Amino acid sequence: MNHQFHETVLREYDIRGIIGETLGPDDARAIGRGFATLLRQAGGSKVAVGYDGRVSSPMLEHALIEGLTASGCDVVRVGMGPTPMLYYAEASSEEVHGGIQITGSHNPANYNGFKMVFQGRPFFGSDIQKLGRIAAAGEWADGTGEVESRDILDEYVDRLLRGLDGIDADALSGLRVGWDAGNGAAGPALEKLAARLPGEHHLLFTEVDGEFPNHHPDPTVEANLEDLRALVAAKQLDFGVAFDGDGDRIGAIDGEGRVIWGDQLLMIYAEDLLKTRENATIIADVKASRALFDHVAACGGTPLMWKTGHSLIKSKMKEVSSPLAGEMSGHVFFADTYYGFDDALYAGVRLIAASARLGKSVTELRSAMPQMLNTPEMRFQVDESRKFAAIDEVKARLAGSPAEVNDTDGVRVTNDDGWWLLRASNTQDVLVARAESDSEEGLQRLIAQIDGQLEASGLERGESVGH
Repeated sequence: MNHQFHETVLREYDIRGIIGETLGPDDARAIGRGFATLLRQAGGSKVAVGYDGRVSSPMLEHALIEGLTASGCDVVRVGMGPTPMLYYAEASSEEVHGGIQITGSHNPANYNGFKMVFQGRPFFGSDIQKLGRIAAAGEWADGTGEVESRDILDEYVDRLLRGLDGIDADALSGLRVGWDAGNGAAGPALEKLAARLPGEHHLLFTEVDGEFPNHHPDPTVEANLEDLRALVAAKQLDFGVAFDGDGDRIGAIDGEGRVIWGDQLLMIYAEDLLKTRENATIIADVKASRALFDHVAACGGTPLMWKTGHSLIKSKMKEVSSPLAGEMSGHVFFADTYYGFDDALYAGVRLIAASARLGKSVTELRSAMPQMLNTPEMRFQVDESRKFAAIDEVKARLAGSPAEVNDTDGVRVTNDDGWWLLRASNTQDVLVARAESDSEEGLQRLIAQIDGQLEASGLERGESVGH
């Protein structure tokens, strides 16, 4: 027996496809067999499995477990919950050596996929391609694994609450926060968490519904924050927090309804953390504002710009022993008193903690940030065969440029007007552009430079496409 995956399914950071078209139970079974084969080769034998609230998730879970056990791994079923709860199941137990979450993340309801962790490290890139090769050859280990179910939701919520350790609960009694679970998998955990947090908490859309009837669960799109904004305004709350479909990405707004973007949240977390961790390396992706890197340095930290992608950032954190990292997309990683994975529920707790320790409201912290003018993430379709080649051409043309050129991930060019970025998506046939300046004229000049480079490579910024 062997198995061929659809060519679009095995991606850079995870496995994702459209149910009934590019992804189904046979794929899940093959993923289970391949993952178990690799884990046993590495000396592991037990895998935690969880799933999100999508309609197709239980079907894929059943097939995945069949594959894992048929190749000799034991399975701990943790049931439906956010992706970070699955990460917690793997990170907090010495007897569990790997974890797989079935989730379509923030994709439309007819998508689903898999996020994986392998002996405490992200499983991505060449690991995922290896699953494809093993499946094509049918070179799976054989065995008979056992299955047990474990309810870890309460234990996970207990662990989240430790993010407030050392803070006087009475000092937080007047806190008023809005939360929007977006009908995603974080809903039940959020209900239990909010019931135990100090202060007053108002919750939206905690009922898990894989059709996402209220709004799409992607908190980086401002339109998806409108319900939360209305709640914060109507109840005059201190701030609001929103989650994506599987609870590993956070979005936030302050008491005035202003969005606090991923890099701005990281500014708050960094300022708090650097009070006790002097000179710590704080990592952000190449799309983050210059204001963040400047703020980290001003607070006594060492800023490090790194490649976009949650798996790439997690790997870099381990390499340089960074206690905190984040992405524009709302993935925030705490490794100071937590496990180093991206957990939006924990990030919500840490926002409360940071505000309390810094002695300023979230709105005050947001108001203190420099007013930068920046474009949203501009994403446009480019033929797969051209996307990396075009970036290489831009790099070559800028080789003698007086501007500062950073090629960590694509090309980020800094000059007197600010900076612009052009990079190839690792997961789609898309180029991503972004620019930031402190003046409108400067921003227009930067965008013109992006367009000039695209034109020189026979491309243009077309209609913006989604994730």
